[in-house]
Amino acid sequence: MTERTGMNREMTRVGTHVLIDVRGAGRLDEPAHLEAILRKAALAAGATILQSHFHHFGDDMGVTGVLMLAESHISIHTWPEIDFAALDIFMCGAATIEAAVEVVEDAFAGAEIDVRRMAR
Repeated sequence: MTERTGMNREMTRVGTHVLIDVRGAGRLDEPAHLEAILRKAALAAGATILQSHFHHFGDDMGVTGVLMLAESHISIHTWPEIDFAALDIFMCGAATIEAAVEVVEDAFAGAEIDVRRMAR
């Protein structure tokens, strides 16, 4: 899919970007738990995990984590004090991003989940 930009250049679609907001979830201060969710999501999508890094900000505090993928990335930032998590999934190539979204939705079942998609 291509579209015209304001500079008379064609823009080719390279992938899909999904933003997920999760409200009312638990275990948002557990880096190993969150990494397991993101890894499961990446593998379900058929993505290749290159590296991961998760940082816990301290007892009862949030986590920032990222999986670097051959197809791009999955990241999460959490605020357990307000039961909120923000996830960012961007994938290109043959990866099936909707499979990753389903894993995230299942992992946070019972929470309020808002998913926004954008072609990039």
